[in-house]
Amino acid sequence: MQNSRSLLRSASALSVLLTLSACDNSARKAERPARVVLVAPVRYAPRAQTRQFVAAIRPRIETDQAFRVSGKVVRRFVENGQSVKAGELLATLDETDLRLQKEQAEAELSAARMALEQAAADERRAQTLRKDGWTAQATLDRQKAAAEEARGRHQRATRAVELAKNALDYASLRADSDGVATAIFIEPGQVVAAGQAAVRIARAGALEAVVSLPEAFASFAGAGEASLSLWSDPSKIYRASLRELGGSADATSRTFAARYSILGADEKLALGMSATLTLAAKEQGVAAALPLAALFDQGSGPSVWKVEEGGRLTLAPVSVLRYEAKTALISSGVAEGDRIVVLGAHKLDAGQIVRPVDAEAL
Repeated sequence: MQNSRSLLRSASALSVLLTLSACDNSARKAERPARVVLVAPVRYAPRAQTRQFVAAIRPRIETDQAFRVSGKVVRRFVENGQSVKAGELLATLDETDLRLQKEQAEAELSAARMALEQAAADERRAQTLRKDGWTAQATLDRQKAAAEEARGRHQRATRAVELAKNALDYASLRADSDGVATAIFIEPGQVVAAGQAAVRIARAGALEAVVSLPEAFASFAGAGEASLSLWSDPSKIYRASLRELGGSADATSRTFAARYSILGADEKLALGMSATLTLAAKEQGVAAALPLAALFDQGSGPSVWKVEEGGRLTLAPVSVLRYEAKTALISSGVAEGDRIVVLGAHKLDAGQIVRPVDAEAL
């Protein structure tokens, strides 16, 4: 009996302690301050995709000139960066062998000319004898065939002389147009093959901006507006127009080579200058740029936490146009001026009361 009373008293004391503990927890919960969150207003702006790329000023036409015959380089008359005129001598080859070939061809032509004259005389004589009945038709036919062969030999010898003269002429490399030598590939004493690049000539005339475009921008390279500014004079802006876009991406960089004509080019532009090419796509509505940390996905699509009056949170689904390095462009879901949580979205709950702090004020 005494033990039962002792147990009853212990149970009563435990009940009182549990009640006091629950009251203390409720009081602490009620006194817990609201979570502090960073918020920022939503601002929509015209959606125009603008990017800048490093460009180089290059000539529209740049060719590697080469000797059309092989040989040993004797002299070079042009230096890198030197201006040249059409027909100006760039380099020469050793002409000894070429002159010998020309003399041999001329000797062959002389022999062929004498053989032709003899064959033609024999043909005329055979025709006269046949007409008078002093020779057979077979003899006349043989003389005609010999004369035809002599004429063919003479024609081949004539062409051989022309080819030898051309080859001797090709030993002198001349500029095919006005321009600037931008690269030299030969030196005196070097033996070169026919067609091997010797001097690179940038033709005088229109200049272009050459740029490598990533795959994402190759599709609208010519659709938007392009402008160019020199690194040496950023204040001067030139309009540019796409002239040529590479048909395939570079195997290493995975970029497309694009060439832009420079409109209104002046004397400030020079070969090899560095410039900045700005591409601006045409406007396609409006969009708001939100930090990536502001987006929250519970499995039903991207959403953001919108802070209502009184600090209460509401989950607002949004439509994402595209993701960039640090931001996401959205087109709808929140209104202009709505305050959204920009950091720690995964730690919040719907209906939670928060204390917003303006991120722009920090």
